[in-house]
Amino acid sequence: MTNKNDLLANSLLFSGLPAEQLREIAAIGVEKKYGKGVAIFFEGDPGIGFYMVATGKVKIFKMSFDGKEQILHIFGTGEPFGEVPVFHGSPFPANAETLTDTEVLFFPRAEFVRLVTANPSLALNMLAVLSHRLRRFAAQIENLSLKEVPGRLAAHLFYLMEEQQRRDLVVLDIPKGQLASLLGTSSETLSRIFAKMTEEGLIRVEGKTIHLLDTKRLKER
Repeated sequence: MTNKNDLLANSLLFSGLPAEQLREIAAIGVEKKYGKGVAIFFEGDPGIGFYMVATGKVKIFKMSFDGKEQILHIFGTGEPFGEVPVFHGSPFPANAETLTDTEVLFFPRAEFVRLVTANPSLALNMLAVLSHRLRRFAAQIENLSLKEVPGRLAAHLFYLMEEQQRRDLVVLDIPKGQLASLLGTSSETLSRIFAKMTEEGLIRVEGKTIHLLDTKRLKER
């Protein structure tokens, strides 16, 4: 695993904290390893702590009664997940499963709450992360409820471009099947939309790299 202190210092949740606090947090972090496609927790499991991705990727998702999967988030290196129950004491509200071989740090709830109580700056950092998460949820709900699938894909491409700090191109960090679930559609429908956007000169696909050729028309989707 990457050096714990380096991982924590470069994460959004713990960035800017003094070295001594980072060492205290690292001391309670338990290293865990999972293979690809392994469940980390299920919806309804007791929220006994939260996790941070060290390497790999984790999807957070819910399942409908008819077995349809809806991905809510996909997290990578340095991103926390399952943190809401830390304060609320409630069960996990969704499922977590690895998309690749993955290493995480697990922070037990009781120990972490003691650290937060002693270091209020930790609580402020968590508020910032949760606020960012809420904005992403709001945008996702808006896209799923108000936009057709081409509009959802376009919005996601612009989101990736901003996150990756690139200009007029993005690199897909998950398989297209997972992207389809994230956008609330099927793999077949998503493939047709990629093909149509390519045909219309809106994008050019080179493996995992998507070139945004006409951002003005994409934004109108």
